[in-house]
Formats: sequence, structure tokens, C-alpha cells
Amino acid sequence: MGGVITDSIADMLTRIRNASAARHEHVEIPASRLKAEVARLLKEEGFITEVQRLDRGPQGVLRVTLRYGARREPILTGIRRVSRPGLRIYSRRTEIPRVRGGLGVAILSTSRGVMTDRQARRQGVGGEILAYIW
Repeated sequence: MGGVITDSIADMLTRIRNASAARHEHVEIPASRLKAEVARLLKEEGFITEVQRLDRGPQGVLRVTLRYGARREPILTGIRRVSRPGLRIYSRRTEIPRVRGGLGVAILSTSRGVMTDRQARRQGVGGEILAYIW
């Protein structure tokens, strides 16, 4: 194992996906501004309960508290990296995709910051599609 992770967002999403599947209470992810923004959106959209920044290691750690339903079933059922370092995927504001017929959320990195597909449509901006979450 080991080695350099070139796609830190994919790493973050994988950690969240795995922790959720294993019913962990929280998962810790090396912090970055972009990852903090993505986590903030996950919280706003109700996929996670909390995100805290801890001062540990060279760049700090984001502790993401996962959210489950009444029967401990994960609220977050799917998470997929879209754009990646080897193949960036961008969308014009008129072509922002709907995830699972509007039930899911697309996370975009736009010129006005990281936002959901809904926010981007409302603000009339397009950008790089970081991930789909449902």
C-alpha cells in the first residue's frame, strides 16, 4: 500500500463511502480547503451530521460525522467522483446534470466557489463537476 494520492477528492469520497458502508460513526480525512468546502456541502445537503477541523499532522484533519437513518441504514447511498486529474469534466451552466432525477446532488467547483448543482443553476454558473452524491 502507500504511495502518493494524486486525487485527494477521490480519496475523501472513498473514505466516506467505506466508512458509511462499515457503519462507522466518523471518518478522518487529511484537511484541505477544497475538501472542507465539499464536506460543508455534504452537511448542508444532509448527508453527514457534522464536520470538524482538528489540528493534527502537517495540514490538519477533517473529522466527518456520518449520518444514518432510524435503522442505522446509511443516508448516503452513493458517491461518485466525476472529474479527475486525468480527465477533467466541466459543465456549462445550461448543461449541469441532474443526479438521480434531482434526488441526488452534483458538487461543482465554480468561479464563485464550491456549490451544489442547484446553487450553480440558481446563480447561473457552470464549472468542474467534482462528484455526484445520492
